[in-house]
Amino acid sequence: MFLIPNLITIARLIAVPVVVWAIATHEWDIAFWVFIAAGLSDAVDGYIAKRFGLESDLGAHLDPLADKALLVSVYVTCGIISAMPVWLVALVVSRDILIVGAVVLALVMAHPVPMRPLAVSKTNTFAQILLAGVVLADLAFGLGVGGTREVLSFVVAGLTGASAAAYVVEWLGHMISAERAAETAGELGPERMRPAPHPGRKSEKDHTT
Repeated sequence: MFLIPNLITIARLIAVPVVVWAIATHEWDIAFWVFIAAGLSDAVDGYIAKRFGLESDLGAHLDPLADKALLVSVYVTCGIISAMPVWLVALVVSRDILIVGAVVLALVMAHPVPMRPLAVSKTNTFAQILLAGVVLADLAFGLGVGGTREVLSFVVAGLTGASAAAYVVEWLGHMISAERAAETAGELGPERMRPAPHPGRKSEKDHTT
């Protein structure tokens, strides 16, 4: 039973190359419906995990990885075929690289950052999904919503920048606190951190006459 949410998440990962292939070959219908199915699977695996108490550490790490892999792949592929502005794709990808780099640096410095999604990040992810869905729907069904796509592009750009800034501020605060804690521990030194002797036990000086 614990495998069910994770299997759904893995299926979403498997959908990534299918969506990329469909966009690259202009199979817009397939790209749109596979993207929608992948988005719905995200809600389904989350509901199943919470409703039946099937949360796991694997799922907690695998789920955002699958979401990010799908979104980044769609954005990059759409950028390559000029279905999305290249500057927006570069901004979205750069933000993710910045966050991953910060997390890795914190791990290397032995100050691991507790990963928790910020409110602005959740809003940003929703806006990115909405833009990707609108773009694929427009390409698949010829909706003629170029103006909507342009507005959403600027909304996503603003939220992406705000999300990146929020994560940087939180990361800097965490790293400064961790460095100060390490310095404080170093100032105590091994002597001050050594446990006090037992009251009933004499020291070597007490035995020396």
